[in-house]
Amino acid sequence: QVQLVESGGGFVQAGGSLRLSCAASGSIFSIAAMAWYRQLPGKQRELVASITGGSSSFYADSVKGRFTISRDNAKNTVYLQMNSLQPADTAVYYCNAALKRSVLSPIGQYWGQGTQVTVSS
Repeated sequence: QVQLVESGGGFVQAGGSLRLSCAASGSIFSIAAMAWYRQLPGKQRELVASITGGSSSFYADSVKGRFTISRDNAKNTVYLQMNSLQPADTAVYYCNAALKRSVLSPIGQYWGQGTQVTVSS
């Protein structure tokens, strides 16, 4: 089994910062990429940022310059530093990992349980 455990969500005022963490554990051979998604009330889940094992990163336009994704490969952990938070960033944030459970297995997508981020104006 594979588990992704998120932490770091919470309540913050506009302009504040939060740091999310997500640790992957269990039967993992290799992790190709890790990412953060978010789901706003009544909307589809959207990609916020992603990072590969080689530290190539991608950011949604809405968070560029404010959010930073990083990864500790030795700990199978991904982080999302969120600065200058705005009420529009209020959402449930989900961690995602694209990984192989063995050398012969295909890459599968795994999700965390989600962590709430609430930004007040």
